[in-house]
Amino acid sequence: MSMVEKSFMGLGPHGFHRVVYYEWGDPANDRVLMCVHGMARTGRDFDFLAEALQDEWRVVCPDVAGRGKSNWLAVGTDYGYPLYLADMAALIARLDVEQVDWVGTSMGGLMGIMLAAQPNNPVRKLLANDVGPYIPKAALERIASYVGTDPRFPDVAALEAYYREIYVPFGDLTDAQWAHLAEHGHRKMDDGTVGLHYDPAIGDPLRDLDALEDIDLWPVWDAVHRPTLVLRGADSDVLDADTAVQMSQRGPKAELIQLDGYGHAPPLMNAEQIELVRNWLRS
Repeated sequence: MSMVEKSFMGLGPHGFHRVVYYEWGDPANDRVLMCVHGMARTGRDFDFLAEALQDEWRVVCPDVAGRGKSNWLAVGTDYGYPLYLADMAALIARLDVEQVDWVGTSMGGLMGIMLAAQPNNPVRKLLANDVGPYIPKAALERIASYVGTDPRFPDVAALEAYYREIYVPFGDLTDAQWAHLAEHGHRKMDDGTVGLHYDPAIGDPLRDLDALEDIDLWPVWDAVHRPTLVLRGADSDVLDADTAVQMSQRGPKAELIQLDGYGHAPPLMNAEQIELVRNWLRS
């Protein structure tokens, strides 16, 4: 099997927008695994995971609106969880299945938590990768320092060097994996330079640093009643150790696995992490 690129039209407050997604495995397989990326990333982050798991699951990896090949929104203030969740509901309907397993990194993990907290939700099992219902203000300030900026680079190699700098918490990626992130994380500009593959407006909610506050979604977490696994990078500033432990004690009482040598967020690209995901989904 190999990857197929598909799309659908999502509807937001100011019109329709195209959402691109990447599908791996047997299109007739009703065991669907949704893999949803972090705030400034794309669905292609999951290529390594999807290629490995497509023998058992139909793996679907969307580019959330404003990222990758999906349309940018006409009004920047529309970027937010209500629109993202509506798009994911439309995608699940497009896939014509009753249930999905969900692997979400950072923003994608919050989307999974929010969906799994809804009545009559389609989430069978939930894996939240280095994110939880409490995110400290300091972590948001760090993310705000680079998400939504619009740097330009002379070539893809220079952008890769930038990625290696800001994504040190991703841990020990191979040269091929860094190159993969850069290949699918850039867009070519009219003047020949290279930019990041997202709409800078996705960072607008983080612009007003004075207004940033801790995120507290514990009531949402407490409404989740699905088998849940929380992965935490041992050096993460987004999911602190105390929050992770609380996540194992309330709400869905998640299984918790900490990964040494990673911050925010474990990239789910190496064989060990991929098998961890496979074994948990199977269990």
